[in-house]
Amino acid sequence: QVQPVESGGGLVQAGGSLRLSCAPSGRTFSSYAMGWFRQAPGKEREFVAAISWSGGSTSYADSVKGRFTISRDNAKNTVYLQMNSLKPEDTAVYYCAVSSHPDYRHGYDYWGQGTQVTVSS
Repeated sequence: QVQPVESGGGLVQAGGSLRLSCAPSGRTFSSYAMGWFRQAPGKEREFVAAISWSGGSTSYADSVKGRFTISRDNAKNTVYLQMNSLKPEDTAVYYCAVSSHPDYRHGYDYWGQGTQVTVSS
């Protein structure tokens, strides 16, 4: 059983930066795509970013393009989400997701418990 474990959330002022990490336990994930999603209070969960197994292909939601960067270090079995120029509307619980496929376009099968990101104005 794969269990993604997120870390790095917290409180930051608008314009600041945070880096989220996800290190799934249970098995190595180097052959699988990974993604980040978020859910704000009263809203549905939404896609943020995704990365293929090799890191050679990435995808971003329009709302975070140019501000967020997803990356992975397969040697450390970890995926990252670098978030810069944060805005209050980025406030949400951020979830890491693991696919059972090398390509992120095939959906996700395992989800973490989430980490809170709060951006103050």
